[in-house]
Amino acid sequence: MMNQGAIDTSRQGTSGTSSGGNAGEKTGTQGGLKTGGKNMSEAFQHSEGKVARTIEEQTAKLPSDLFLWAAVGSIGTSLILELTGNEEKSRFVGQWVAPLLLLGVYNKLVKIGGSDRVH
Repeated sequence: MMNQGAIDTSRQGTSGTSSGGNAGEKTGTQGGLKTGGKNMSEAFQHSEGKVARTIEEQTAKLPSDLFLWAAVGSIGTSLILELTGNEEKSRFVGQWVAPLLLLGVYNKLVKIGGSDRVH
């Protein structure tokens, strides 16, 4: 039972206007991005160039686990080189692990969201 002094919070924010805008202005959010007015033109201004789009289209074709297996192979190769006494070569190959894993993360991000949803 609700007393008369209590506020019904289920009805707050249900006025006829959109939040944060004028009554005649249509703005909204879609996936966390504003879809009305000035923000869409910002997306066009900050869109990727042709080279970046081409690189992303090509890298998105690669399987995501390719980079993981390449990093694991690099670790194994580095270990073998270390055990056979080739310490300098071992360090060189061992340094490939982090860039390969970063490329895998980039590849996954391009597949999930891309960098550019305007084009």
